[in-house]
Amino acid sequence: MEKWDLFDKHRYKIEKQITRGDEMKPEEFHLVVHICIFNSKGEMLIQQRQSFKQGWPNLWDITCGGSAVAGETSQQAASRELFEELGIHYNFEKIGPQFTINFERGFDDFYLIEYDFDLNELTLQIEEVQAAKWASKEEILELIELKKFIPYYESIIAFLFEGRNHYGSVRL
Repeated sequence: MEKWDLFDKHRYKIEKQITRGDEMKPEEFHLVVHICIFNSKGEMLIQQRQSFKQGWPNLWDITCGGSAVAGETSQQAASRELFEELGIHYNFEKIGPQFTINFERGFDDFYLIEYDFDLNELTLQIEEVQAAKWASKEEILELIELKKFIPYYESIIAFLFEGRNHYGSVRL
C-alpha cells in the first residue's frame, strides 16, 4: 500500500498521511513528479503505458512520472520513479524542478533533463510500461491528435521542448 504525505495549499507538509486511493479533503494536496528526458538531438523519451494500467491504458506518455511516497522529497521521488519505470539511475539531489503545475489535488513538479543513452539499456517496469522510444515534438503532437498520447495541452508539450535547457521564463 502506497502512503502519501499531504500538504496544504501553500505546499507546507501537514501532519497527515493517506493511503493511495483514500479520499482527500478539499484543503489537502499531494505531490506528483514528472521527468522528461531529452537526448542531444532534441527528442524526448516517451513511454507507452501498459494495456491493463488504470488510467490512460495503451497511451503514450512523457518519459515517466508518479506520486511521491511518504517521506520523499520531490527529487527523491523523481529518482525512484525513473529507476522503477525505466531502470535509469539519475541523481536529482542537486537540481530542482524546472516548473510546477498545480492541479486540483496537488502539485506536479516537472524535471527536464538531457541524457543520451541507448534504448536497449532500459529496463521497463512490466506493471507500468510496455514500450519506450525517442520522439520529436511534432511526433508527440501528432500522437495527441490521433488520440494515442495522453491528451496534454499542446502548449505544454511545446513548453517542455522549448524549456528543456533553461530555468526561468525569460530568454537571456
